[in-house]
Parts: sequence; structure tokens; C-alpha cells
Amino acid sequence: MGIRKLKPTTPGQRHKVIGAFDKITASTPEKSLVTGKRSTGGRNNTGKMTMRYLGGGHKQKYRFIDFKRNKDGIPATVKSIEYDPNRTSRIALLYYADGAKSYIIAPNGLEVGQTVVSGSEVAPEIGNTLPMANIPVGTIIHNIELRPGQGAKLVRSAGAFAQLTSKEGDYAIIKMPSGETRKILAACKATIGSVGNSDHGLEKSGKAGRSRWLGRRPRNRGVVMNPVDHPMGGGEGRASGGHPRSRNGLYAKGLKTRAPKKHSSKYIIERRKK
Repeated sequence: MGIRKLKPTTPGQRHKVIGAFDKITASTPEKSLVTGKRSTGGRNNTGKMTMRYLGGGHKQKYRFIDFKRNKDGIPATVKSIEYDPNRTSRIALLYYADGAKSYIIAPNGLEVGQTVVSGSEVAPEIGNTLPMANIPVGTIIHNIELRPGQGAKLVRSAGAFAQLTSKEGDYAIIKMPSGETRKILAACKATIGSVGNSDHGLEKSGKAGRSRWLGRRPRNRGVVMNPVDHPMGGGEGRASGGHPRSRNGLYAKGLKTRAPKKHSSKYIIERRKK
């Protein structure tokens, strides 16, 4: 999966860097794994705007992704690699030997025609899902569960990967993409390999319109607002606005917002780097 830099034939093309779709093998999704998706425009059930800077954008369909991978011991063949508008990574369509179909997040190096399988006794190969108790130490993993059977919650975005560094009793020690080291129950499942589409971070939209296609509206800085609208607003000329803070007064840029008595803090061995 590479990127394409376009020739500067127009102002919008000049700085545009987009992902190459060379690895994508199907243009339409599997109909049985797709449902309609309603856009809210940032409004709640009474029509009041509760999220600013959202709205518009291209219509999208939601693809159901199998984050649980609980069809143990049944091999599945990769039928296609597809684009998913709801996430940064690509998705892979699996055809199971028993006739079932499902989507998974496509790991780096997964090819059409390859066979993947889940279960506690399977080999730790790319695309296979197994409990971390059975994964060798040092393996690169993604799609990590936080509770057994819950489904993958961690390390799901394009190019992300974690590393299983060691095991202590019932727990596996994981080095997360953020740099945080934490314990997770070794009975939780994880998928071998890193998430594909690793060049996603190099993309540049090139023009404001591409953000509008994704449903993102223009965002106002607090410092250009009036004092009635934002704590950083007002002042003569280009006043900086004092300490950076949010619209409701919460300090930004360095204030720790994690709850000090959060239950999961005892599982964190080393906090992420700033």
C-alpha cells in the first residue's frame, strides 16, 4: 500500500497526497454485511447541536466488522481487500469453510487467497487470532481485547501495532502504540501482525473540499471569538488569550485529564510518553 502525489495541475492537486488503491480488489461491499448509516450533523434527538463542526459529507454505508473472531478452528479464505469509509484501515472479506462470511480489519501483508483461522491451538501467523497466553513473547499484534470475549478494542487504526513483551501469571504485558506498557489478561484474544494501510499518516487532503466530503466543517479557533463565546476570546488586536483552554474552561496543553482513581490505572506499568 503506497501513496500517490499528484501533479500540480490545479491548486487543489498541488499539495494533495492520497493513498493508492492498488491493493483493493473489490469496489462494492458484500451486501449481507452492510447496513445504512444515518448522519446526525452533530444534532441530538431534539435537534439541538451538541457536536460542533460536523455535517454534510458523502453518504456512507456501515460494514459489520467481526472483532470477536469466535469461529474457532474453522479456516477462512480471504476473498477480497476492500475500502471502508468508516475507518482508516482496509478491511478483508472472509469466506469460512462452513459458508459464513465476515469482514475483518486487514493486517499488513494479508493477500487474497490466503487462509486465516482463529482458536487457541492455531499457529501465530499473520491474520490468525488466538489468546495471548498462546502467542510467543515479542510478537507484533493488533486487535486486542480488554476482556475475554468482549471483542477487539485496542490497536485498530491504520499502521498501528502493539508488542507482546512478556507474561506474568494470568497477565500479558503489552507495549501499546502510544508507548504505554500495560497488563491485559492473557485469556484475551489478539490478532497477529500490524494493521495495514500504514501510509495513511502521510496523506494530505490538498484542499478544504476534501474535508467537507468527509463530513468535517470549518473549525473556528477560540482566540478569534468574542469573550462571550470562548475564554480565550476578545482583546485588542491579535491577543493570544492567556492559558490555552477549552470552550468550557478546561485547561489544554499539558493538564492531565485522566481520573486519578480510575480502576484500570493499576494495570498500567508505564505511562505513555508526552
